[in-house]
Amino acid sequence: MEARYQRLADELATFLPSERIISDPSLCLAYGTDASFYRLLPKLVLRLASQDEVVRVLAACRQHRLHCTFRAAGTSLSGQAVSDSVLITLTDDWRGHRIEDEGGRIALQPGVIGADANRYLTPYGRKIGPDPASINSCKIGGIAANNASGMCCGTAQNSYRTLHGLKLILADGTQLDTVNADSRARFAEQKPELLAGLKQLSEEVKANPELSERIRHKYRLKNTTGYSLNALTDFDDPFDMLAHLMIGSEGTLGFMAEVSYHTVPDHPFKASCLLVYADIETTCRAVTALAETQVAAVELMDGRALASIADKPGMPGFVAELDGEAAALLVEVHGASEAELLDKCEQAMAAVTPFARCNEVAFTQDKVTCATLWGMRKGMFPAVGAVRETGTTVIIEDVAFPVAELAPAVRKLTALFDRFGYHEAIIFGHALAGNLHFVFTQGFDSQAELDRYGGFMDAVAQLVAVDYGGSLKAEHGTGRNMAPYVELEWGRDGYALMQRIKALFDPEGLLNPGVILNDDHQAHLKDLKPLPAADELVDKCIECGFCEAVCPSRDLSLTPRQRIVLFRELSRRAATGEHTDDTLQTVFDKQGTDTCAATGLCAQRCPVGINTGDLVRQLRTVRYQRFEPIARWTADHFTATTKAVALGLNAASLGRKLLGANTLTRLNSGLRKASKNRVPLWLPETPAANPHRPRAGGTGPDKVVYFPSCASRTLGQSPGAKDTRSLTEVTLAVLEKAGFEVVLPGDLNNLCCGMPYQSKGMLALANDKAADLEARLWQASEQGRWPVLMDTSPCAKRSLETQRLPLKVFEPVQFVLEHALERLTMTPVEETVMLHITCSSRRMGLADAMLTLANRCAARVVVPEHIECCGFAGDKGFTTPDLNAAALKPLRAQVPADCRRGVSNSRTCELGLSHHSGIHYESILYLVDEASCSKNLSDPARIISE
Repeated sequence: MEARYQRLADELATFLPSERIISDPSLCLAYGTDASFYRLLPKLVLRLASQDEVVRVLAACRQHRLHCTFRAAGTSLSGQAVSDSVLITLTDDWRGHRIEDEGGRIALQPGVIGADANRYLTPYGRKIGPDPASINSCKIGGIAANNASGMCCGTAQNSYRTLHGLKLILADGTQLDTVNADSRARFAEQKPELLAGLKQLSEEVKANPELSERIRHKYRLKNTTGYSLNALTDFDDPFDMLAHLMIGSEGTLGFMAEVSYHTVPDHPFKASCLLVYADIETTCRAVTALAETQVAAVELMDGRALASIADKPGMPGFVAELDGEAAALLVEVHGASEAELLDKCEQAMAAVTPFARCNEVAFTQDKVTCATLWGMRKGMFPAVGAVRETGTTVIIEDVAFPVAELAPAVRKLTALFDRFGYHEAIIFGHALAGNLHFVFTQGFDSQAELDRYGGFMDAVAQLVAVDYGGSLKAEHGTGRNMAPYVELEWGRDGYALMQRIKALFDPEGLLNPGVILNDDHQAHLKDLKPLPAADELVDKCIECGFCEAVCPSRDLSLTPRQRIVLFRELSRRAATGEHTDDTLQTVFDKQGTDTCAATGLCAQRCPVGINTGDLVRQLRTVRYQRFEPIARWTADHFTATTKAVALGLNAASLGRKLLGANTLTRLNSGLRKASKNRVPLWLPETPAANPHRPRAGGTGPDKVVYFPSCASRTLGQSPGAKDTRSLTEVTLAVLEKAGFEVVLPGDLNNLCCGMPYQSKGMLALANDKAADLEARLWQASEQGRWPVLMDTSPCAKRSLETQRLPLKVFEPVQFVLEHALERLTMTPVEETVMLHITCSSRRMGLADAMLTLANRCAARVVVPEHIECCGFAGDKGFTTPDLNAAALKPLRAQVPADCRRGVSNSRTCELGLSHHSGIHYESILYLVDEASCSKNLSDPARIISE
C-alpha cells in the first residue's frame, strides 16, 4: 500500500474496528465493483456505521489530501460509485426509518432498501415516489443521489419533487438538518459563504432569460445530466436550493445521512393492458393521446425489443408473429376504488380509439396476466444479456426526447444502431416522459471496439442533446459515462454554473472526482471493466448487484457478485498464465467458497438467472474429491451413518445432563480452537436423538406417503421446548386428525434426498441417493397416485428438482393448505409467533403460503425483516457457524417481548434460529397441530407408532 494510504489507515484504526478497514487488494477488487462497466481499484474500502464516523473519516481524508467516494448498494450504471482512492460503504446500521404525518412523510437513512421503505408505508396506503426497476436492491442513498425515477414516477414524483428535507454532511464535516431550525441557524453561522454563493447563483440565473428557459425546458423532461440546476430557479431560500442540489449530485457535493420524503398514494386497484401498433409513428401518437388521460405508466417497446422476448414462457402468441416495424405500449392504470379504476381505463381506451391496433391484451386486473405483461417489459434487459457473447458487457443507456418528437427520434436512434453495427440493440422506456432505454452489447478488448463505442456515443450525444434538445441521462445519473458530454448538453454557461456549484460545496475537490464534471473528454473510454470468460455458469453475469440483498453471507464475507468478480480474475490469470503474488486465491477459497450457503436465492434476484451456488458447489467438487470414498461409504450404509449420528447426539445430551450446558459449551469451544475449528460446533439447542420410529397405518379413504427427512428421523425435539414430541410424532398426529392413511416408503432408514452430498459438490453421489428415494416413493405412492409429504422444505425442493417421475411432492405448508386444511377445524392460538420463511420455501414460491398458514394458526405472526436465509445451510451451522450468526444478526432485536416461539419448516434451520433469537423455533406443523382438531372426530385415522 502507498505510504499516504497507510498513514490514513493507521489514523482510521484509532476509531474504526480493523474488520471495517479493508486494504487487501483482493477484497478491494471485490468490494470496489459496481454495476457499471467501469473499474477502478480502491486503495481502501471503509464500512462506516454512524454519522460521527463519516465526519471523522472525511476529516482524515482532508488531512491526507485523499479523495473519497460514497457507495450505497452499488447498483448504479454510469460509473458514479467506483473509486481508485477511498471507497466509503455502509454497514447495516443505516437502516433506520421514521414515519410521520400518518404516512404522509417518511424519513429514511441511506441504507434502507427502496422496497423496504414501501413495505413500511403499506399500512398507510402510501409509497415513496421514486420507483426504479432496481427498487428491491437499491438503497435510498443511491436513489436520492442519482435522482432515480422509474416506470410510474415520471418527473412529478421523483426524489427532487417529493423531497421534504435532508440530513447531510459536507466535505469539511459540517452537518445540516434542513428541516430543523436550530441546525439551519448553526449552519448559517458556519457556512455563510455557501448560502450567499447559492443565493448569488440563483439571482444570476434568474437574470439570464436564455439560461432560465433552458433549465425549465430540460426539467420538463426527465433529466439527471449534471447537477439539478432547477434548484436555482425553483426556490428562493438557499437552504431549499442546497437540499435540492444534493438530489442527483452522485456523492460529489456531500453525504446524505437521512432523506425525508413526502409520500404518494399507493392505490389498491390496478389494471394493465398491452396495445400493439403497426409502426413506431402510430405508437407514439397513441402515447401523446394517453398523456392527456390519467394513466399511471406507459411503457414503449420497439419491434426488436418485442422479438427479444417472443419465445419466453407466457408471452401472448401474437408477439412471435410481429414484424420488426411493430411497436407496443404497456399501459397501467391505478385507482382508489374499482369504479375509479374502470373509469380511467375507459378514458384511456377512448383516447387511443383513433389509432388502429394490430393486437392487444385488453385491460385486466388479473394478477397473473398483469405479472406476465410486466414480465415482458422487465425481461427485455436480461434477454439481451443472456444472448451476448462471452467477454462482452451489456450497456443500458437512458435518454429523454420531447414526447412530441419521440417517433422520429426513435427512427434516428435505430438508424445509429445500424450504422455502428449494434444489430442486437433494443429500445424500450417510459414513454410518458419521453424516456427511452436502449440496450446493446459491447466488447472493449480491442481498439476497434473502443473506437466503435466512442463514435456511437458521440453520435448519440449529438442526436439527443443537440438535434432534439433532450437529456443524455434521464434517470441513471451522469457518472463517468456522460461526464464528457455535460457541457455539450448544457452549454458553456450551464457547465460553468455547475463548476461553481461544485466549488461552493467541495472547494478541495475531495468528493468523487471525475463524476458529473470531468475535463477529460475521453474519460468514458477509460478504466473499462473486463469481463473475461470464467465458467458458463456465471459468464452471463453483468455484475448488477441485485443478488446482494438476499445473500446470507453479505455481512460476513462476499456476495454472489463479489464471488464472481474474484473468480473471473482468477480465471483470467489462469488463461493468460499470469502469476501474481497476492492473496486472491486464499481469499476466494475462504470467503468465496467456504462461506457460501449455496442456497440459490441469488438466482431469484439475478436478471439472467445465475445461481452462484452452482458454481460454488462445482468448485467444492474438486476440493472434496479426496473425501468421496468416505462419502460413498456413508451413502451406501446410510442407516449405520444415521445411527452413528444418533449415538453422538445422545452422548452430547448425556454430557449436558452431567456437566451442564455452559460447561459443555466451553469444552466444545476449546476443542474447536485446538482443532482449528475442525470439530463441529455444539449448540445448547442441539437435541438428543429422536427415539420415535414412525409406522404406516390409519384407515382413511385417502392415503399420503410420508417421508420423514433424515434430519427429522435423527434429531429429537430441542431441550426446553414446551411440546417434547419429535417432528415425526407431530407430523403423524396432524395426518391422523386429517383422516389420512399413512404409507411409509420401504427401506426408510436408508433413504435420503441427497442434499448433504450435493452441498459438498458430490453431485453424482447426491443424484444416486435422490434416484433411489424417487424409486421408493414411486412404489409407495402407487405410481404417483397419492401425494408425498416431506416434513422439511429443503428435502422437498431437492426432490422436486431431481425427480423424473410424475410424483406429487409437498413440503408441510403446501400439503396442509392443499390437502389437510379442509379436513381440519382451525382455532388460532392466542399468542405472537415468529415465522422464518426458509430459502427453499422462497425458491419454491411458498413465502405467501407460509404466512397464510401461520396466520390461520396464530393470532399474531411476525416475519422478521432483512433475513432471507438463515445461513445454517445444512451442516454449515455446525462447521461454519459465523455464517449462521451473520445471517441472523438482525433477528433477536425483532422478537417481540410477548413472543415465546417461532416456526419454520426446516429442522436444522430451526436449531440456528433458536440459538440466535433467544426463543424456541420448531416446525410449523407443531403450530398446526395445536391450532387444529379433526372435522370427523367420530372416525379418526389411527396411526401406529412406537
